[in-house]
Amino acid sequence: MRLLTQKTPANAGVFRLGGPRSGIIRRSPYARAAMPLTIEPFEQHDRACVRLRHPRGATADISLHGAHVLSWKPEPARERLYLSPNASHQPGSAIRGGIPVIFPQFAGRGPLVKHGFARLLEWRFAGLQDATVFGESAVFELDDDEHTRSLWPHRFGARLHVALSADALQVGLEILNRDDSPFAFTAALHTYLRVAKLGSVELEGLESTPYEDSARKSAPMPASNAPIRFEGELDRIYAATPRLLRLRDGESTLRIEAEGFRDTVVWNPGATLAASMGDLGAGEHLRFVCVEAGTVVEPVTLAPGERWLGVQRLGE
Repeated sequence: MRLLTQKTPANAGVFRLGGPRSGIIRRSPYARAAMPLTIEPFEQHDRACVRLRHPRGATADISLHGAHVLSWKPEPARERLYLSPNASHQPGSAIRGGIPVIFPQFAGRGPLVKHGFARLLEWRFAGLQDATVFGESAVFELDDDEHTRSLWPHRFGARLHVALSADALQVGLEILNRDDSPFAFTAALHTYLRVAKLGSVELEGLESTPYEDSARKSAPMPASNAPIRFEGELDRIYAATPRLLRLRDGESTLRIEAEGFRDTVVWNPGATLAASMGDLGAGEHLRFVCVEAGTVVEPVTLAPGERWLGVQRLGE
């Protein structure tokens, strides 16, 4: 099977099992020489979790509920992701913060529950695997069953790959069509990035890209020709975006890279909406911005036996 690294209009990241395009998946350009990771199982809010630990001290925590990345610390005392102190951890609920997995529907753009069902279900931990496109990564699995088919009538396999290096976190969402007919979906990694001072934060890389303003009834907007600043509620969908973005927060800069995902969603609820959200709360909007790698404007269509892979990499 061969990964198509070029960006096609709708199916960036699609590759097929067998057939004339069969072969070897090329190693991700994000992959680095591996240093052995260790796995530490633990529980948080009565939910099974695993901690990835890098020999140089970096850690990443993942809940099996939703295959949800809860924490990424390049150093023991430096958290890079935001997790709401008011997040719900009840069965069937979504966790506010971290990196929620959005599949098979983004937001309310379809008939399913908002952002799809993948983030609401229990995934399986398949262990550390070193023969992946990322090198060594922790792999989490979700397969269709009677419940998912009652919501979305397709047979699929979903895999979340989490790879950790000393100064970077890579998360890859892989979808396989196990059905006898094609299906279409949208997907995203809804990444919440912790910030120190929202008023000084700028997101660079989208200056030349028009966007859909979801906070203004999806109004189409021209390119801003300036970095994004977070002043009040902001909810934008940028289509066919550049691969590299930079989030500047005072003296700190975070590189945000994507492959396979065509679009970028940028969100902060602002003060009023944050205060009205039970799993967020007053003032919490000051502590994060969401920079989401997604394929949301044009659905991905997979033929039987095809796979799709979308990757987001966060690096210092």
